Amino acid sequence: MSTPLLTTKLYIPPIRSELVRRSRLLEHLDQGLDRKLTLVSAPAGFGKTTLLCAWIASLEPSKRAAWLALDEEDNDPARFWTYLIAALQTVHATLGESALALLQAPQPPGAQAILTPLLNEISARPQVVILVLDDYHLISTRAIHEGIAFLLDHQPRNMHVAISTRVDPPLPMSRLRVRGQLTELRASDLRFTPAEAATFLNQLMGL
Repeated sequence: MSTPLLTTKLYIPPIRSELVRRSRLLEHLDQGLDRKLTLVSAPAGFGKTTLLCAWIASLEPSKRAAWLALDEEDNDPARFWTYLIAALQTVHATLGESALALLQAPQPPGAQAILTPLLNEISARPQVVILVLDDYHLISTRAIHEGIAFLLDHQPRNMHVAISTRVDPPLPMSRLRVRGQLTELRASDLRFTPAEAATFLNQLMGL
């Protein structure tokens, strides 16, 4: 990929000051860190991105988060993996250099060849790395889904993946669920409880 990267895709969105703290959901996300994947799946407007931003802000310093805001142009595999590595490099600046070299070849190899050295590098790092893929529903390329499935199958113990999406992705969800490696938050979880609604209306809206 020779075009410059849009670095704003790698920024964690700022948290609004008028945010209702949702402790029950943050605790649920914390408990899922020992699993491979966190899936936040709900229609537009349910606060998926806001929740993940608040969660990242609450993490202790030993856990570092890499953020990638996806769009439809990221359906090109070379572009997708380049941006994914760039996101991880916001946590560790030299991470994935050998994988990037493979991507810049005239005929880039498949996802497994790119991800293998990358996952080995992550495994050798002492910190916990959380990779957030925001708006994953915009990805429709089968080769990318297969690459993410490979990543999840061979994920280092010090890595966690969080995906926000409007529809469930074509990933091995059933296998992860059966093995206890999946944390899920759905629309029913993201809806305000009566107490959260009261906080929003009374304290934030001043009603």
